[in-house]
Formats: sequence, C-alpha cells, structure tokens
Amino acid sequence: MLDRLDHALRAAPDRPAVLGTTRRGTVRTRITRGDLADLADRYAAGLGARGVGRDGTIGVAVRPGPRALAVLLAAHRVGARVAVLDPGAGPDVLRARLALARPDLVLADAVAQAAAGWGRALARRARLVLPELTQWGPVATVGLRLPGCAPALGGASGSSRPPRHDGGDGDAVIVFTSGTTDRPRAVVHTRSSLAAGMAAVTDLVRPAPGTPVLGGTFFVLVPSLAAGAPVALPVRGPRALARQLRRLDPQATYLTPPHLRAALAAGARFGGRVWTGSAPASEDLLTRVKAAGADQAWGVYALTELFPAAAVEQADKAAFTGSGDLVGAPLPGVSATVAADGELLLAGPAARHRYLGAEPDPRVATGDRARMEGGRIVLAGRCKDMVLRRAENIYPGLYEPALHVPGVELALLVGVPAGDGDERLVAVVQPGRGADPRRVRTALAEVFDRMGTARPDALLLTEVPLSGRSRKPDRAATARLAADHRGVPVR
Repeated sequence: MLDRLDHALRAAPDRPAVLGTTRRGTVRTRITRGDLADLADRYAAGLGARGVGRDGTIGVAVRPGPRALAVLLAAHRVGARVAVLDPGAGPDVLRARLALARPDLVLADAVAQAAAGWGRALARRARLVLPELTQWGPVATVGLRLPGCAPALGGASGSSRPPRHDGGDGDAVIVFTSGTTDRPRAVVHTRSSLAAGMAAVTDLVRPAPGTPVLGGTFFVLVPSLAAGAPVALPVRGPRALARQLRRLDPQATYLTPPHLRAALAAGARFGGRVWTGSAPASEDLLTRVKAAGADQAWGVYALTELFPAAAVEQADKAAFTGSGDLVGAPLPGVSATVAADGELLLAGPAARHRYLGAEPDPRVATGDRARMEGGRIVLAGRCKDMVLRRAENIYPGLYEPALHVPGVELALLVGVPAGDGDERLVAVVQPGRGADPRRVRTALAEVFDRMGTARPDALLLTEVPLSGRSRKPDRAATARLAADHRGVPVR
C-alpha cells in the first residue's frame, strides 16, 4: 500500500494531497501530492545520511499530518521501523518506552523538543511533561526548526531519491499500548500486516478519486491518498469543525465518538458516509449522525493489534434487539472465535505480528467478552482493566504505582460510565492511618501533572474495597464506589 501511495503521489504531482482550513473556514491546499513525495524523499535521504536503514528503529514524536506521513514513507523506503512516541503519555511512561524501543534516531517536531528542553516550564503549565530526548541518542528535527532544536532531517529540495529497500517483509511500526513502566507493552506490525490493514480500509470505505475525505489517522490518509482523494485533517473546536464540514462537503468522514458528539452539539451537518471508532459507537450516536444528513453512519470495531476488525451500519445496529453491543460481522480475512472464558479472539492478515520482546502469535486476545450471533460479533463488556476515555485507551497499570505517594496505602484508577460509551477516570486513593489528607492531595497533584493525557477526572479519598482470600483490591467494587461518590474534580 505504501509503495502504491508513493507511485500515486508522483503520478499527479500538482493535485492537492492534504487540505487545510483557514479560521474563516476557507479550504486551501496545505501540500500537493508532488511536494509530499519530495518531502518523503528528503527525509529518506536524511535517514540514509545518518546511517539508519534496514532493521533500524526510528522514534517518532511528530504530530499527525503530512510530515508524519512523509516520515512513515521515508522509513518504509529505507527499510526501518517506526516507534510511535506519544508525548502525552507522561515522562515516566515515555522514558520506559524509549528504553524498550532503543531507537537509533529520534525524530521530533519543535513542540516536542521544546517540551522536553528549553520550554519545559511552559509545557508543564499545559500539563505536558517530557523526558530529555537527547539522552536516548541522536535527535533530528522534523518541520519548523526553532532555536535550541536539533539539526533538521533531510537535505535540500530536489535531492536525489535514495535507493529503495527491497528486503521483503519486516517490522514496520511499533505502537505502545499497555504494560507498566517496568515492562511496557508494544504492538509490532510488519510491512505486510500494515498493508493488509490499509487494504481492508480501502475495501471498506472505497474512497473515490478527486473528492475530499476528512480524517487524521494513517489508516485514513494512506488509503485515501493512494486512491487519489485529497484528505483534510479535522480542525480543533466543535464550531470550527462544523464550518469545515460545511465548506469541505467530504465524501467520507472519520471522527471519534467524542468528536462526533461535540460536532453535533455545535450544529454540524454531515453528508456522504461517516465512520467512527476508537471508542464504542452507540446506536443513538449513529442515528443522530444520519439525522444530521449523513447517507450512512458506520461504527468500526478496531484494535491497535488489528485494524479494522468489523463494522456495522446504523440501520443494522438499530434493528438489533438482543443484549450487548453489536459491532458487525468480521471483515473479509478476519476470523473471530470466542474462548471458553468468553474472550473474543481475532486473527487475520492485518493482525499484529507480535508484542515487542515476545514470540509471534497469530491470535489477538482482545480483552473483550463477546458472543457470535448470526455470524456477527456482539460485545458484552471488557475482560481487562483498560479504561476508554475520549477515544483513548488508558491502562491503569502504567500509572497506579506512581499514586502510592507517602501517606497512601492503596490506590486504583477506575473507569466510571459517563454516557454514550465514554468513561470518566477516577483515582480512588486510600490514605494510611493518621495521614493528612491535604498533604496526600498535594503530593498526588504533582503525580497527576506527570500523567499527561491519563490525568484523572476526579480524586476520591476513601477505603478501597478488597475481595477474595488474598484480600486484593476489588476493581469492580471500586468502580461502583467511584460511580456512587463522584469525588473531587482534578484541576
């Protein structure tokens, strides 16, 4: 798919690749297809000049957009793999992930470098705290280079195209998910599994050339651009997004459920086909999207380990009267089985190859309880502790050890239903006997500042429920307790 995209970009170099939107909602070309191809060439040349090639690892802390896509194309060209670094994960988690990935080169935009260096004080105010990136090896700047940033990646425009790596299959992308700061967990996709996932999206969405698509993920950008459709990245702010939808009139739109709800609240109108995923998409939400003008409204069931796995259109979801959450039939090539304990297991060409540091495993244990009904997947809750908030997976085990500050006996992070499939994240903390609650709150505030996008919505100081002969913390009972007592909002 990436090779196909590379050829497609060069076949029509003057056509728009990525569209931008001004504050007034005017649509403009942000980068042409030819310029995007040239940028990928320059980045590939820069990687080659730094000795990064086949089987090398590149840590990437670059905001989604044309430059991040050009980095992926460049890595593909030289045969390196990309480790996706999320600056919002917090410094402790990010440090552990860097130690596991051991990148040969870290590519970062100016914002990420500033947050990790000279702009740390300002970034901390925005609750973005990063470790010093240079301690993990050489760093290169992608995009605008500000004073104090590392040297830029890539040569001058028009530099010769570097030779293409043609070593068959191999690691393409590392995406971190769960685990702990001691033992991070990372999903490894190969070139073939990544291509299979993108091909599945193409067959599902069927983007037509020439008409815009609205979406910001690689699984939207690559298939759309390869098919000849320009892509617009969703703007921030519900009202601005509503204006963008009106001016752009996209053939297909991909937004997460929280973005859809915010856009609907701002009076957004839709057209064409709308796709949503990364979080549960209720029948009510899909119905509201169609009532707002969409021809079709689809919920996509996908995981980091296998994207996409299944899809369901609003009409089918509305007609389903059974218990549980219908997410649709497995997509072509995806096999779905239910284990004896009720956990949904998936397999297929788009499934991840392995977890970093582990042996390959063709089956993906989803952590979701499910049943098969008429060849369709019906979810019945989660088996694991993951909390899903605003379309982001939050793994309590990554952050709970840091909550045990002086004066704390037990601490759990639990999800509490917030309506329409979303959850609130609540820190339930049990102070030790004689501990000063004010000091505990002060100490926890410093921890919360380091949790990035996993920062809790509320703090509840109370006794943590225990269960079993071993008297382990009872997560289910703790979640019920947090739902009954909302706690103090975390500012």
